[in-house]
Amino acid sequence: MTMQPQPTSLSLSPDGKLLIEWSDGTRRSYAVGELRDKCPCATCREKRNAPPPAANPLSLSVLSAAEAKPLELLGMTPVGNYAYAIAFSDGHDTGIYTFELLREI
Repeated sequence: MTMQPQPTSLSLSPDGKLLIEWSDGTRRSYAVGELRDKCPCATCREKRNAPPPAANPLSLSVLSAAEAKPLELLGMTPVGNYAYAIAFSDGHDTGIYTFELLREI
């Protein structure tokens, strides 16, 4: 059984991207929006899999103050030896990103 690569270094680039160096020498840059869009939590999975709402030309979408700001990564907390919980500036922090998922993104 081969060992899954582990992150050896985490950092933020000057443009706000997450940089991960892996134990197998792979380096990867992740845009914060890319990570947020791939959130694996149940709520986000349901939203991604739900049919789109019916178009209503009279509806008005108002952004909250958090949604109007550029999305930022606020923090990452290890979850065991297999994942990270990631906190985003829009208040979302329930996704657990396994190392396997981070490699797939």
